[in-house]
Amino acid sequence: MNQKQLNKMKNDKGFIAALDQSGGSTPKALAAYGVGEDSYSTEAEMFDRVHQMRTRIIKSPSFKKEHILGAILFERTMDSLIDGAYTSDFLWDKKGIVPFLKVDKGLADLNDGVQLMKPIPELDELLKRANERNVFGTKMRSVIKEASASGIKSIVEQQFEIGLKIASYGLVPIIEPEVDINCPDKRAAEKLLIENILASLEKVDKSIPLMFKLTIPDEANFYKPLMDDPRVVRVVALSGGYSREVANKKLEENNGLIASFSRALAEGLSAQQSDAEFDSILGSSIESIYKASIT
Repeated sequence: MNQKQLNKMKNDKGFIAALDQSGGSTPKALAAYGVGEDSYSTEAEMFDRVHQMRTRIIKSPSFKKEHILGAILFERTMDSLIDGAYTSDFLWDKKGIVPFLKVDKGLADLNDGVQLMKPIPELDELLKRANERNVFGTKMRSVIKEASASGIKSIVEQQFEIGLKIASYGLVPIIEPEVDINCPDKRAAEKLLIENILASLEKVDKSIPLMFKLTIPDEANFYKPLMDDPRVVRVVALSGGYSREVANKKLEENNGLIASFSRALAEGLSAQQSDAEFDSILGSSIESIYKASIT
């Protein structure tokens, strides 16, 4: 584990950029960027287009370490190059931004009010490659749709089981049990979630650093007990379908909670924009998310 990167993630001001759209969400992300499905005919071409988009974001002068602590990459992005360097090396060596890798393979079908992660059959091989690519940590997402005590318990158990395996490779896992913003009893779901997380955390050795990515809670500073735990490097928030404006407003109410936005970060960007216009819009977006993340 890179101690300098760990110190940055733990102590510096800023937020995490989520650049990890996978096969299922990539067409939607490209469409929002002004690249329609008629502009590519194969999966390989689609991923080339999205890598061009991510490269443009990463290389933008607005995308800098003073505002951005880390960036979460999709597996193909980790294995792709920017200016002849692997993306994770470019991020750290050229930009001073800590690289993370999305490791989950998507969501299982809804059961007991939740969507667990699908099995990750080649996880060991992926984690070895992440180490070779100088990745600092990982991210994996599951989703809570209802305030189901047994469903939420099973989500947290799965997240911690895989998270601790990731930690055994010297990587810092971002545990992400998202509460759907349309959950009919979101507050009750969040209460069950924090209870299960804190109970699971108590069993983890204090030498193992973990991170959490959670939906912005309905009650301000609700996740403070989690932030105060010595094992927790950082708690970050997903935008979860909120507009950037709404997500920022909610984030500001939670001291110490920082953003890890994907769609909200790229909101307003287009392939058709000039570099100057692109940088200006991205810069405004980054500035607003940064301000909301340093309360």
